[in-house]
Amino acid sequence: MAIGLEGIGVSAWLVWILPFAGAAVIAGVAKAGHRVRDYTAVGFALASAISAATLIPLALDIEEVHSQVPWISSLGLKAGVLADPLAIVMANLVGWISFLIMVYSTGYMHGDRDLTRYWFFMLFFIGSMQLIVLSDNLLMVFFGWEGVGLASYALIGFWYYDRKKDYVGAEGHIAGGIAMWASPTHAGLKAFLMTRAGDTMMLAGMFLIFMHAGTFGFKELLEDTAWATTMAQQNLLVPAAILLFGGAIGKSAQFPLNEWLLEAMTGPTAVSALIHAATMVKAGVFLVARIGPLFFALGAAGAFSMEEFFEVVAWVGAITAFLLATQALVNPEIKKVLAYSTGSQIGYMMMGLGIAGLSLNFVDGYTSGFFHMMSHAMFKASLFMGAGALLHAVGSRFMTDMGGLRKPMKKTYIFVLLASLSLAGAPLFTSGFWSKDAIFASVLESGYTYSWPLFGMAVVVAVMTAFYTFRMIGMSFFGKKSRHLEEMEKKGHHLHDVTASMWVPFAILAVASIAIGVVGFVFEAQIHHLFTEYLAESFGIHGEEEEGGPAIHILPEGDRTYFGLNPIAAAASVGAFAIGAALGFLFYIVRKADPTAIGRNIITRAIWKFLYNRWYLNTALYWGGVIGPLAIFRFIWRYFESTIIDGVNPAFQQSMTFMSRVVKGGQTGITQTYLFVFGVGIMIVVMLLLL
Repeated sequence: MAIGLEGIGVSAWLVWILPFAGAAVIAGVAKAGHRVRDYTAVGFALASAISAATLIPLALDIEEVHSQVPWISSLGLKAGVLADPLAIVMANLVGWISFLIMVYSTGYMHGDRDLTRYWFFMLFFIGSMQLIVLSDNLLMVFFGWEGVGLASYALIGFWYYDRKKDYVGAEGHIAGGIAMWASPTHAGLKAFLMTRAGDTMMLAGMFLIFMHAGTFGFKELLEDTAWATTMAQQNLLVPAAILLFGGAIGKSAQFPLNEWLLEAMTGPTAVSALIHAATMVKAGVFLVARIGPLFFALGAAGAFSMEEFFEVVAWVGAITAFLLATQALVNPEIKKVLAYSTGSQIGYMMMGLGIAGLSLNFVDGYTSGFFHMMSHAMFKASLFMGAGALLHAVGSRFMTDMGGLRKPMKKTYIFVLLASLSLAGAPLFTSGFWSKDAIFASVLESGYTYSWPLFGMAVVVAVMTAFYTFRMIGMSFFGKKSRHLEEMEKKGHHLHDVTASMWVPFAILAVASIAIGVVGFVFEAQIHHLFTEYLAESFGIHGEEEEGGPAIHILPEGDRTYFGLNPIAAAASVGAFAIGAALGFLFYIVRKADPTAIGRNIITRAIWKFLYNRWYLNTALYWGGVIGPLAIFRFIWRYFESTIIDGVNPAFQQSMTFMSRVVKGGQTGITQTYLFVFGVGIMIVVMLLLL
């Protein structure tokens, strides 16, 4: 239903306005006291989440709120919110996870001298993300898009004093002449610049569409499809869609714009949880979930193919998932392992959303990608907060400085283990298993020409995910205490669990990921039903032809014959977990094999070094994007600017000075001289005329 700023529409607006309002007043509230300031920040986050929760009945009834107000009248543009089932589910996911992270922050950030600035940017971050989710047009989305970019820059570089303890990477680690560690200010700047590359592509795609459609509105773009047909005839529609996807590549840290995500770990762990779980990197996935059905429906209605766009999405996701999972196998920093994992799992989500457009059944791939985003948001936020608890207790980001922590930190161990099992995809009782299995099944049943290579990559990534997850658990909680911990205890530092304000938020999310896993089959079916109805209602993507208009024909459920499961996909999911978990258990928990043995073989050592050096992609980025261009600019300055330009300018100046002197020599100021020169001139002219 389309309404103005009234009724339930107010709730949709408040979801993103409240965090911005909180950010606006937090500095003033801070003058009333630190506790009032902290409670106010958390309160605004809670109010936003409650506003999102009031919209849930609309989603369950497959209804929507489309509320608009005047904005840029000269261009005929209105500002609006579109609270449809997709946006409502996402807004609640963002709202409630962000609220838990804010609660966690009260303990994790307690005593920080810049906490007012922290609350400002956290609320600004949440508001910007909710603006992305609920906007009804691409231009408003872009405002939120840049908002999360600004907030991420400020929060990644939050500890701008650049103390050594706030760095990421092992100091002294060099790859190809490039330092592989980074300070907070450097990491923030790197994130800002790399995501801007994607944002530039997105802006180009937006205005390319606006030039032909005359609107940015999602509803308006679908109502009149003539613009899409025109663009398709000019071979511009697919490039415009891919340019929009370029924004998602940057924000969601997909290949080749993935390198910023790893240095983003310089920010406080609560920031990492927010960026990697509920906001920022999920913004790209949500954008694809928003525009994917639009382009699919446009292609079907206009009888042209958008397959190239969906292929790019699927393969970028698959490559990223594999690339970052391999690097997580060898990294010693717990937050960086989780960062690699985030980029890899987002690759899974992109694969699911991409395969939807290449599939015989769009709903299956679409549901699987979005379901995995929901699942990942919960267990990854829990894992980052759990990692923050470990850092808080141990004072080190390196897992080699941990070990044996399951006894002194029992609560953290239990809930990190539960969340880790979801990440690893433990069969049947974790949400991660069901969402990954849904992606595997959608790839297998897609009918896409290259579905088997995609499926093979997905399974290999699942094996690696289970392995590095158990490696992380083993290095952190099992084995003997590290020398670092022993020295801490000798100095009188007693290892203990974190306060309730820290462990309760990640416990809630860990338990939720298991609870959804226990009813995973039913939960997936409900999500599938919700999105089936949503896609049919909003985009005309129906299960069968309907009278009264061109419907998009989608074949029914494929060959999920055993309790709704694809047997090959289910077997692959279980097998991948079993292989990866068994290897991780053998090497890092019971320690029956020595992982350092890899360094004794020249081949395995070379592979380890290649992965540890991040496939030398970071090195290539700096040589190609920083060092190389600077060398060219220095060459130009030295041999062109300094030699030619700086040489030409003085020569030109000196020649003008000489000419001035010549002219001045003829200006004596004596009348007789001028008459003489004038007479000589006349004689010369007469002689020339007589010749």
